[in-house]
Amino acid sequence: VSSLLPYRPAVGVMLLNRQGLIFVGKRIDQTVEGWQMPQGGIDEGEAPRQAALRELKEEAGTDKAEIIAEMDDWITYDLPAHLVGVAFHGKFRGQRQKWFALRFTGEDRDIDLHAHEPEFSAWKWLALEELPRVIVPFKRDVYSAVVREFADLLD
Repeated sequence: VSSLLPYRPAVGVMLLNRQGLIFVGKRIDQTVEGWQMPQGGIDEGEAPRQAALRELKEEAGTDKAEIIAEMDDWITYDLPAHLVGVAFHGKFRGQRQKWFALRFTGEDRDIDLHAHEPEFSAWKWLALEELPRVIVPFKRDVYSAVVREFADLLD
């Protein structure tokens, strides 16, 4: 069944602070502890860059950031079997994501998880090498590719 479903067009945001640490949020809706970078679907008629900035504003509650890099390639991932037909209202088999690196220009107090309908219950700054370890397993390959792509921004 899942192979008949399309991938959801989406964006991901790697938000870097002045110390070169990465913003991650703890998802409210997961039973296992899952931390992730902001990400979400691209709305009809929306450019990926616009979507990245909107998702950051919705999920982290701040727009104090500037885009500093964009991945050339789109990355796809498949949902685990038990989430197909459940996640994304059952319409998609996974996501096809365009990732952006953003430099955070604000202060920690500018982050407000409750500015919109909250998706994260907590947030923290993480070192790059810690990132793949805290992510849900089915997104690990995506995060490893994003880390490889943007690693030179942290030198």
